[in-house]
Amino acid sequence: QVQLVESGGGLVQAGGSLRLSCAASLTIFRLYNLGWYRQAPGKQRDWVASITSGGTTNYADSVKGRFTISRDNAKNTVYLQMNSLKPEDTAVYYCTARLGANDYWGLGTQVTVSS
Repeated sequence: QVQLVESGGGLVQAGGSLRLSCAASLTIFRLYNLGWYRQAPGKQRDWVASITSGGTTNYADSVKGRFTISRDNAKNTVYLQMNSLKPEDTAVYYCTARLGANDYWGLGTQVTVSS
């Protein structure tokens, strides 16, 4: 059974940093396109960042220049480095892995940014 397990969330003050990790129990992990989404209380789940199997990255405008997505295929792990955090970044963060019809999600990790 495929599992994506996020970690690294927590409480941080505005301006601080966190690094999220997502470990995936996937074979051929290197072929998957990976991403991060977030969902704040009472709001829809929004895309944050993605990285293709070839390493191309894309970011939502709201996090561009502050967040960095990366992957380590040897460790089957995708990361989200979050700097200059703002209270509006508070949300549950989810990682995703997609390949063809396969679309897997983690259970999420809470990030809370205090002002």
